[in-house]
Amino acid sequence: MNISVFDIFKIALGPSSSHTLGPMKAATEFLLCLKEKKILCSANKLQVELYGSLALTGKGHGTDKAILLGLLGEQANTVDLETIAARIADIYAQKKIALLSEHVIHFDDTNLRFHMDEVLPKHTNGMRFTAYDVNNTILLTQVYYSVGGGFIVTAENFDHPSVSEKKTPPYSFSSAKELLALCAQHKKTIAELMMANEETWKTEEEIEHDLLNIIQAMTACIQKGCRTKGILPGGLNVIRRAPILHEQLVQQGKPSAHHPHVMNWLNMFAMAVNEENAAGGRVVTAPTNGAAGIIPAILQYYIDFSPNSTTKGQIDFMLTAAAIAILYKLNASISGAEVGCQGEVGVACSMAAGALTAVLGGTLAQVENAAEIGMEHNLGLPCDPPKGLVQIPCIERNAMGAVKAMNATYLALAGD
Repeated sequence: MNISVFDIFKIALGPSSSHTLGPMKAATEFLLCLKEKKILCSANKLQVELYGSLALTGKGHGTDKAILLGLLGEQANTVDLETIAARIADIYAQKKIALLSEHVIHFDDTNLRFHMDEVLPKHTNGMRFTAYDVNNTILLTQVYYSVGGGFIVTAENFDHPSVSEKKTPPYSFSSAKELLALCAQHKKTIAELMMANEETWKTEEEIEHDLLNIIQAMTACIQKGCRTKGILPGGLNVIRRAPILHEQLVQQGKPSAHHPHVMNWLNMFAMAVNEENAAGGRVVTAPTNGAAGIIPAILQYYIDFSPNSTTKGQIDFMLTAAAIAILYKLNASISGAEVGCQGEVGVACSMAAGALTAVLGGTLAQVENAAEIGMEHNLGLPCDPPKGLVQIPCIERNAMGAVKAMNATYLALAGD
């Protein structure tokens, strides 16, 4: 097991980690392979082909835009959101693209194809990149699969994916039973065990610094979602409700444990994030974009409503949530296209419930029980949004997932 907390929580662009972040990373990785082989400058033509769900819902999910940004060499955490539309329009107007922002070739809409009636054999989110030289000879071709949460694997490595090239951590686990046994044996909390694993790759100071940056990105997303009004793009004419709800709640007083509308604060936090996601904003995969609102909502609830919240508690929350996500990533799936919303919203609810239970002082057994309750009541959720947009029922579903997570926490804390 070499999955890191930073494999689970990644800064991404909306509206879908599997349809935007994954393809964006794949496009860049393909070009970096060309560059490593010293043949990037020999590329005269590039063909990108999308299959399955990437083809069927790609335009609604912004897959085409994400791939172009990836071909430019942009990264989700640094790209200037305000310039994306103009840069994409310029590529098609000029019929040129600068690969990795350094090698210019011809590019138009025929170079990006949507094969809506074909699915590649390994996964519904498949894509093929092919580079040709001036003689139309293939320089390199590669199939990638976007398997949820921004994770990508090549066709060759699909059955034996390597999430990273990192060393194996000291406390490897692949089931909740193993995780709890390791914690009991070494007298560690789940967060402490995860921190020890993370220290295989980074120092404790680096881990804490990077996790706080992730938390800041989540907080910034909530804040932006609370102040941005209007109608979400895509044609469904969905009105942003988070800013309206925010204005109502602020008028009723600052959030506190005794606030009469605690649940609506939780709803607002989650919806603010997922409305930003639906608008193509910057969010954090938790574990995916489609479920990006639940972890931030529950974490913000802990920060604002728990009288004993601390910075260490926030870090422990993230580490515990990541441990739970790893179990789903290893044993099931976090891809909505593959297993439905139970694999996104259900996993996020489970992560949030276990993490909140941990930072509120729950035992190892209570943390596991909360995570179990969180998933149990999301089983069977399909992923079938109108027009392929991550809006209906996705935005409200995150609010409901956050509420379920909090309820799962208090149910678990009431038991043994």
